[in-house]
Amino acid sequence: MKNYAIEDIRNVVFVGHQASGKTTLAEAILFNAGVTNRMGRVEDGNTMMDSSPDEVERSISITTGLAYCEIDKTKVNILDTPGYEDFVGEVFSCLPVVEGGLVVIGADNSVEIGTEKTWGYLDRYNLPRIVCVNKMDKEHASFDKVLADAQSKLSSKVMPLQIPIGEGESFKGVVDLLKKKAYIYSGTDGKFSEEDVPSELEGSVAEWRQKLLDFAAESDDSLLEKFLEGGELTDEELIKGLASGSAAGNVYPMVFAAAASNIGVAQLMKVIVSMLPSPLWREEVEVEASSGEGAEKIKVGDGEDVLAFVYKALSEKHIGDLSFIKVYSGKINVGDDLYNSNLETSERIGQLYFIQGKNRLETDTISAGDIGAAVKLKSSKVNHTLCTRSKPIVLKEIEYPVPMLNIAIQPKAKGDEEKIGTGLARLNDEDPTFNVRIDAELHQTLLSAQGELHVDVLLSKLKRKYGVEVETAQPKIPYRETITAKAEAQGKYKKQSGGRGQYGDVWLRLEPMPRGGGFEFVDAIVGGVVPSKYIPSVEKGVRSAMEEGVVAGYPVMDVKVTIYDGSFHPVDSSDNAFKIAGSMGFKNAAQKAKPVILEPIMNVEVTVPDEFMGDVMGDLSARRGKIQGMEQEGSLHKIKAQVPLAELYRYSTSLRSMTQGRAVHTEEFSHYEEVPHEVAQKLVAEAQAAKEEGS
Repeated sequence: MKNYAIEDIRNVVFVGHQASGKTTLAEAILFNAGVTNRMGRVEDGNTMMDSSPDEVERSISITTGLAYCEIDKTKVNILDTPGYEDFVGEVFSCLPVVEGGLVVIGADNSVEIGTEKTWGYLDRYNLPRIVCVNKMDKEHASFDKVLADAQSKLSSKVMPLQIPIGEGESFKGVVDLLKKKAYIYSGTDGKFSEEDVPSELEGSVAEWRQKLLDFAAESDDSLLEKFLEGGELTDEELIKGLASGSAAGNVYPMVFAAAASNIGVAQLMKVIVSMLPSPLWREEVEVEASSGEGAEKIKVGDGEDVLAFVYKALSEKHIGDLSFIKVYSGKINVGDDLYNSNLETSERIGQLYFIQGKNRLETDTISAGDIGAAVKLKSSKVNHTLCTRSKPIVLKEIEYPVPMLNIAIQPKAKGDEEKIGTGLARLNDEDPTFNVRIDAELHQTLLSAQGELHVDVLLSKLKRKYGVEVETAQPKIPYRETITAKAEAQGKYKKQSGGRGQYGDVWLRLEPMPRGGGFEFVDAIVGGVVPSKYIPSVEKGVRSAMEEGVVAGYPVMDVKVTIYDGSFHPVDSSDNAFKIAGSMGFKNAAQKAKPVILEPIMNVEVTVPDEFMGDVMGDLSARRGKIQGMEQEGSLHKIKAQVPLAELYRYSTSLRSMTQGRAVHTEEFSHYEEVPHEVAQKLVAEAQAAKEEGS
């Protein structure tokens, strides 16, 4: 396979709202570049990028598709990301390894929330980007509306490089403002004719070209000087100035296309190469640890030492275990022994591939700036750095979004617990945006994911790949119990059944402690009425009774227990007898101490646009939430509230529905608080019913 010089590579991530046509656009580019001999359709499940059974079944992108083509002797790696919020982790994984973004907007719906969010993600990495207005052949497509929308919602620096010829069904091509030429399409084969600018568009072309000249001149001091002196910029100078402005984030070029009809795609391809930078744009890559003292950044493409990053993993029957790698410097060869600096172990490189959608093409080398994949790495996983052993470097890890949807899972078939654990662990290797934990207290396996669709896909993969089916349920709430008054009681255990008997006798005093105060056990025995050797057993009995609870079977917290009196028998007393006496004494005293049930309260922060603020606050109040305050964050509001955990089941789903997907939230444990009386009655009734059923 051919390897390209680093300056002749473009790594471009396709982002945008769901159904904006990213995958179809990638398909059209690959077709025009000769990679495929026909354009696949998402609806038919035969595109190069969407190849997994889950993607074909749902007709959506779930993982990032990777393919490449050659445009004007430049290798363009296309990373086609999902548009659904549940799979935003796929976008996060790509951002550190690309140098440019293609933001795809559907002309029929203009700028939607998914586009706004991904634009913000690109901002975090200061990535240069092109805006492609796709679906210009759809009804309601409007140049003026989509441009105004993009400039107001995304950036005022969005500037058209083209003007569409026609809109909706009449869309048939674009006018290139740089070359002042029209490109007219007559079919879906991507072929076009170059013509003069239509007379009705000459005024608009002159106006927008002048604005481009202003942008270009401002991006280059020498061009600005020439421009101010009244000199006319050549086409080459104009392109150079705009490319500099794009790389610096001073301008975001906008182009127009209809990918499904293959109109305008050929012009887009050239813009990608001319307006987005090579991997050298990054200059340096941020590191977390290095063998060099105080080194925080490492030069890209500099020297012979290898520096590469595993940014994604994938495992499917027809492709095997693939580790996707971006090489920042040096080159990786088949047979190399590299150093995994995260694990401090060796990693021998077996087979290497360039990925072409669902296909892989074997290569001996992946050079600096390029992206490829290795098969069956021994120990390296996502977020691991591969480098030369003599210069160990750990690159900064990808920060993934925190999963906010929690759901309990259990196997449908008995004995499948181990298969669930193994399967989810393997899936987590390729998708770090979910996590699984076993809650020993609640006796549940809890799955935390990005949303309902994310859960559905994970469980579908679990069944398809590992043959295990699961049932889902609402996670149990870790309620607690405590006391609200001081009380004393005796615990006396006496048993005689022939031979040696059992005898333990204690008097305990219970006192409430401040919330979060924990548990304190005090030995206040005077005169040895209870021998000191039995005191630890009394405490064990108390702790055992606290675990069992006294109201509805929930663990007791925030209580001080003092043993202050009792008696013993020189023959019949034993550790076990005093343990039982301690348990009895605690239960007897707790019943007198006005016990109550506590529930976990969460700190919830909701970031929401102004128009949905009232709905969100009303909903939080309906969930027994208490609004703590509000802050302004740009055009958004951050609502801070404290809400019972019991009221937050599937809250992320409700919030998306309520705000058209425009709000996000976080949850964090705050404290325990007494439940309302009606809730307590319900919990006690449920505990009693469960007890009767168990007996």
